[in-house]
Amino acid sequence: MFRKISPVLNQAPDQLGSRAEKRAFYKRAFAITAPIALQNFMDAAVSSADILMLSFVSQSALAASSLAGQVMFVFQMLLYGVSSGASVLSAQYWGRKDCRTVERVMGLALRFSVLIGALFTLAALLFPGFIMRIFTDDRSLIDEGIRYLRAVSPAYVLGGFVTVYLSIMRSVERVKISAFLHCSAVVMNVVLNSCFIFGIGPFPKLGITGVALATSITRAIEVAVCLIDSRLNPVIHLRLRDLFTRSAALLRDFIRFAVPAAANDIIWGLAFSVYSIILGHLSSDIVAANSVASVVRNLGTVVCFGTASSAAIILGKEMGDNRLRQARVHASRFARLSIWTALAGGVLILACRPLVLQFMHLYVTVTDTVRTELNLMLYINAYYILGSSVNTMLICGIFRAGGDVRFGLICDMIAMWIYAVPVGLLCAFVLKIPEMWVYFVLCLDEFVKMPFIIRHYKKGAWLQNITRSLS
Repeated sequence: MFRKISPVLNQAPDQLGSRAEKRAFYKRAFAITAPIALQNFMDAAVSSADILMLSFVSQSALAASSLAGQVMFVFQMLLYGVSSGASVLSAQYWGRKDCRTVERVMGLALRFSVLIGALFTLAALLFPGFIMRIFTDDRSLIDEGIRYLRAVSPAYVLGGFVTVYLSIMRSVERVKISAFLHCSAVVMNVVLNSCFIFGIGPFPKLGITGVALATSITRAIEVAVCLIDSRLNPVIHLRLRDLFTRSAALLRDFIRFAVPAAANDIIWGLAFSVYSIILGHLSSDIVAANSVASVVRNLGTVVCFGTASSAAIILGKEMGDNRLRQARVHASRFARLSIWTALAGGVLILACRPLVLQFMHLYVTVTDTVRTELNLMLYINAYYILGSSVNTMLICGIFRAGGDVRFGLICDMIAMWIYAVPVGLLCAFVLKIPEMWVYFVLCLDEFVKMPFIIRHYKKGAWLQNITRSLS
């Protein structure tokens, strides 16, 4: 029933560090990281495709989709927090070989995620103008964003189901099927985007609305496929009664880990949205440049974040199986991997820079200011991902694997809401320094919190088995 792991990885503590054990560890880490990194790459690729296609429509459509997309970004951060809390429990109970509790955790997480998704769906349908005015006062961007939000509204409640389901599947090491389902949906999304944006064949030409509509259709199909997969899955099943589970102990544990994780991710996501609000009130040029730079940065971090997810799965399972010494050794290896993957990602961004700028010069209708600011943004992001990779590995990978979800919340509160947001607002609207300097200041947040995160890692308080016997 359970995936067989190389016996080398279950050796006695004094055998940790042998050549065979290291080889087995890196082989397993790669086997889990690769499908997750592929998912991250496909997500970045579809964002790239959206920006590419919208750039042929207009600069307003490009900027408006970036701002309206912040709503989905905030939703996903909240959703990732819920799924992270569920993943913490699922990975450890998977290590304990308790499949039934994993199913009950999935039911609990789906209850919360679908409810949250429904609230976002209603907000996007009923108050799209109010939402867009939060991000910008440009009338053309607001009008474009309203059309986008209304068309994308069903994707929130549907995405709430899909994100949690696939997250649980990754936690029980079904990373290949999760990657296959997700990547297939991404390909479908790109195809539908092109059809709706440009009016290919029988499809109407809808521009920015087509991007949102394609997302909603794709999410609906994803839900159907996930339900079919659950019926065919021989190990973990989605049971309707688990959506209404009444286990007080399990509910307490879920809330204990999910609420701080969700709060951490929403605090992080809201801060990034405030960054976008700050930039959105400076000029449409810097918004357009940032929308492109963000996609290139996402491409550079696909392996970084995939490795962090792999760490959460592997270390969570080891701690749930009480192999704490082994988990600590493997955590140090993952920490080193976060540095190497970040350096590789930075090199990738620098390598892509001339290609992106050349494309923007030849084929995209934007101002010279956009191209100049994009050039500087790519340099900044080349080093920014080092802080992002290391911090994500420690907070979302290593700490959360052992149920330590509060420390990351405290760090992000300080780094983003005591440093980055106030200082960014001060620089933008009081000191009124050049807008690229504002962007630079905002991109220092990861390095503000890094020393505290590393210190917490060395203490080792995150290393714990959080499972219990449940009736």
